[in-house]
Amino acid sequence: MQIVIVGDGKIGSTLAEQLSREGHDITIIDRSGAPLQQTAEDLDILCVEGNGATCATQKEAGVDNADLLIAVTASDELNLLCCLVAKKLGAAHTIARVRNPEYLSSLSLITDDLGLSLCVNPELACANEIARSLRIPTAIKTDTFAKGHVELLKFRLPEGSILEGRALMELPALVRAKLLVCVVERGEREVYIPSGQFRLAAGDRVSFVASLRDAQAFFRQTRLAASPIRQVILVGGGRIAYYLARQLLDSGLGVKIIESNYARCEELSVLLPKATILHGDGTNETVLLESGIETADAFAALTGIDEENILMSLYVRKTWPKVKVVTKLIRHSFQNIIGAMDLGSVYNPRYSASNQICRYVRAMQTSEDSAVETLYKLAGGRAEALEFRAAKGSAVCGAPLQSLQLKKNLLIGCINRGGRILIPSGSDTIAPGDTVVVVTTVTGLKALDDILDKRRG
Repeated sequence: MQIVIVGDGKIGSTLAEQLSREGHDITIIDRSGAPLQQTAEDLDILCVEGNGATCATQKEAGVDNADLLIAVTASDELNLLCCLVAKKLGAAHTIARVRNPEYLSSLSLITDDLGLSLCVNPELACANEIARSLRIPTAIKTDTFAKGHVELLKFRLPEGSILEGRALMELPALVRAKLLVCVVERGEREVYIPSGQFRLAAGDRVSFVASLRDAQAFFRQTRLAASPIRQVILVGGGRIAYYLARQLLDSGLGVKIIESNYARCEELSVLLPKATILHGDGTNETVLLESGIETADAFAALTGIDEENILMSLYVRKTWPKVKVVTKLIRHSFQNIIGAMDLGSVYNPRYSASNQICRYVRAMQTSEDSAVETLYKLAGGRAEALEFRAAKGSAVCGAPLQSLQLKKNLLIGCINRGGRILIPSGSDTIAPGDTVVVVTTVTGLKALDDILDKRRG
């Protein structure tokens, strides 16, 4: 596909990397030549320097023949204008990043009137992911499938756990919950799509698929369950903190926000009257103690400075190990070092947005019946979890799963059949209309039939 990206910032460069890796023809536009030069060297893609909202620049980038334009500059209004111009020039689809909370209530109107294919709010998407992870404190990350009926949860296996040293085939004898372990991250670089013989080790980051009820039962039965979260402290009063606090307050949780900018504190006190807004420096140990960190159930470092967030999270993890810690990071460099740190649940808004956009791009390439419905990047992008709807006539329908010649490093995590969730065995089958969750290190799957290894068939 011919894709034009306007804005070579954090999200723009991330999208360019992911989409070019999937084989798309990418052109990126930016006003500044410096980031474009770096992107051209790193990715070997076409770069155009100029104003992405003008017809001349968009024509130079080939927008008139593009399948998709994605506008992710720092300005919401400029992004919307870029999409409007692109539609007039003939771009088939347009996506805009819109971050301002003031536009949240009118997003559907904006989308319809401007003919946008998708509006993406990275901070809201990231806040949604954090809020989901707080429902099950033991999990360091939580994603959902099947309209919320299925959870994909990741947790770190502690030393001394009853699961340590156990083969996955032994789990049914230890716990009664129905689940499927689908990804194991070990150390800094190793990622496994495990078989039944795979043995777990302390420190593994284990991802499994289950219903919410079975996930909670699994953590209880393995003595890994943490206490429910009732009080949350957020450091940093930016957009993510606002979106997150609003969701937590609506759920009945107590929320305190520590913000160093007094004017922003006043704004938040009006926007979030049920929250406690504290003016202070969250990196100051005294401020954290006075905020009540000792009695909090969860702590989220959400400032705009990665180093501050890392410092605070490490301090809280070491001093109050029972407090669930969430760390927001903006950069994507030094991942090996960051992955070795005990930062709790780590979130990056750029990946929240890129997941949404990559899912839409995959869906554009397939028929409506077999399109990707949900997509999440796992293990730093080295694995994917996808949800497909099985179409009538699909090659995977009707045959027992054990007879299908699947690609290597691929698992069928669950089947959703009209709201009934199946953790599949080898004798189960896929029927037309089912939605199927697939977890794999084989990136770029576009349709359910792509899970078959046709060379082996």
